[in-house]
Amino acid sequence: MSLYLLVVSCKELNSNSLNVVKPVYVTERVDFDTDDPAIWIDPDNSSKSLVIGTDKDANGGLYVFDLEGKIIPGKTIKGLNRPDNVDIAYGLNLKGNKVDIAVVTERFTHKLRIFALPGMAPIDNGGIAVFDGENGFEFRDLMGIALYTDSANNIYAIVGRKNGPTNGSYLWQYLLSDNGKGIVEAKLVRKFGQYSGKKEIEAIAVDNKMGFVYYSDEQFGVRKYFANPVKGNEQLAVFGTTGFAEDHEGISIYNTTDSTGFILVSDQFANQFHIFKREGDEGKPHRHSLIKIVKVAAKHSDGSDIIATPLNAAFKKGLFVVMNDEKNFHYYTPESILGDSLLNK
Repeated sequence: MSLYLLVVSCKELNSNSLNVVKPVYVTERVDFDTDDPAIWIDPDNSSKSLVIGTDKDANGGLYVFDLEGKIIPGKTIKGLNRPDNVDIAYGLNLKGNKVDIAVVTERFTHKLRIFALPGMAPIDNGGIAVFDGENGFEFRDLMGIALYTDSANNIYAIVGRKNGPTNGSYLWQYLLSDNGKGIVEAKLVRKFGQYSGKKEIEAIAVDNKMGFVYYSDEQFGVRKYFANPVKGNEQLAVFGTTGFAEDHEGISIYNTTDSTGFILVSDQFANQFHIFKREGDEGKPHRHSLIKIVKVAAKHSDGSDIIATPLNAAFKKGLFVVMNDEKNFHYYTPESILGDSLLNK
């Protein structure tokens, strides 16, 4: 190699490395394989908030981390049967009390597992079976989940699976409620969601304020529907159909106001996130054009979660948690990902 080419190559390498956003913290490692995180905001002291993350294995777990990425052993749940995705909701009514919950999909038992936050006590009587009656190959193997809370504080679980039909019923939506004994039960209220048949649907995210659900139809694009089942099953948008290296993965929604912000979608095999306007294009709320791509240090990121609530001195504008393919999760500041030009508009 000539000296000129060597210098150019080094400059390109340095330029590329400078463009990769580095995390503030990297969590301690789990036993097997990280997959999906969720952030719980402590209502009394946001600096005591928690990150919940799955360890995907037949003898896996649901890990609880502090805001520096340290595992909290007394809260971590071990012995789950292939836990995949997790999400969090606030204020489920159980025996007259408001309880925050973490809900995880347990793939090989075909059940939802539900734990009360912040103590992580189980409140599901061993799990809630879903996709009952399905007998197609992998049609009951649970993957993605997102929790939706409507204006009346009803909480729903929107659940995906490893494989499913292409007739618009890939996702099933369940109303979560008290069975009268302080245990959560689930009632099926809707089947919806187009599927391309290309790979699978895992990443699901709900925008509670605006009432939409988004999900990654891997190797095809991101689909958008109403989250409230009474509003019907019309597909509102498909976006992000080009520019991805392979799989569309984790979806995270950052709110700048009740009606503005950003949708971040993991471009898994390129180690980067595609960023779209939450409110859509001007005059076209269901057309979400790409506005930015950001490379991150996390490798092959699957699940992710983001919040805009200030937590502490390190995370003044919220927290972005990203799965990393080294048995851990990365913590980023939203401003390092979005940049001042977007956050200050």
